[in-house]
Amino acid sequence: MQQLTDPFGRSINYLRLSVTDRCDLRCFYCMPEGFKDFEVPEHWLTPDEIERLIGVMADMGLSHVRITGGEPLVRKGIEDIVGRVASMPGIRDVSLSTNATRMNKMAEPLRAAGANRINVSLDTLDPERFKSITKGKVDKVLDGLAAAKAAGFSPIKINAVVMKGLNEHDVEDLLDYCIDNGFTLRMIETMPMGETGRDAIDHYVSLQDVKKRLKARYDLIPAVNSVAGAGPARYLQVAGTDTMVGFITPMSEHFCETCNRVRLGCDGTMYMCLGQEESFSFRPLLRKGIPDDELKEALMQAIALKPERHEFTEKPEKVIRFMSMTGG
Repeated sequence: MQQLTDPFGRSINYLRLSVTDRCDLRCFYCMPEGFKDFEVPEHWLTPDEIERLIGVMADMGLSHVRITGGEPLVRKGIEDIVGRVASMPGIRDVSLSTNATRMNKMAEPLRAAGANRINVSLDTLDPERFKSITKGKVDKVLDGLAAAKAAGFSPIKINAVVMKGLNEHDVEDLLDYCIDNGFTLRMIETMPMGETGRDAIDHYVSLQDVKKRLKARYDLIPAVNSVAGAGPARYLQVAGTDTMVGFITPMSEHFCETCNRVRLGCDGTMYMCLGQEESFSFRPLLRKGIPDDELKEALMQAIALKPERHEFTEKPEKVIRFMSMTGG
């Protein structure tokens, strides 16, 4: 059986699937405030096309799918897409990355469809700072998180991009919130993705420094109940609690040697690396009715393009697409 293995021997078993490049927030490090150059919906992969492509990938070893955007919950029929992916043979885990602003109404339908865990972007609990970063209201996110917890999503992970001069001193409040609610906190270093990301890099904070600060206040021990899943975070645990603290460090300590993932944009473009430009377009092939054996060959060609590592540090100007275009 053909397996999704890249030129460096890494098994690719994890797909981040973007279902839309649109979002109802405007986080300044992800998408410009006035940005309107979105992909037209006619170019989005249809649910049937998504099901076909992921089904073939599952035959080749894919087992984990994270549904992303933009904001995936703004796509009409997202429950149908989740249900199709979750019911595929070979797919063992279906999760969502979301800003949770619509989770108050969507949590139960998405959980029933087969999504079992979520990552929620939340950079601060402070309403004014949240509005400054996202142009949105933090109360919507908190209500959405409460609904997700009530619906039985587990684990629930909070993703916070830590930024100098903006929210670097909100980390402790976020961790206390996660301890109180049984959530996992994952902190992320800023990355030079597109013009917005390069602007945000001015606010770069090394998570190595944040880790030292947290260790001075909290008793952080090696994680014994790992929630690592298929992602890149390195975890510690707050002693005496079930709360995990994850550190995603693409700048200060990259994790490329263990990368097991590719990203599929909403238009069917597969990106082999978040920090490189190698890509392969599947939409034309799917719409021509490519047979399965040829689709598998195309997937092998795509995976063969996967580079060894990103070059965020050496060539921060290299990636011109915005984070929302890639699929998180």
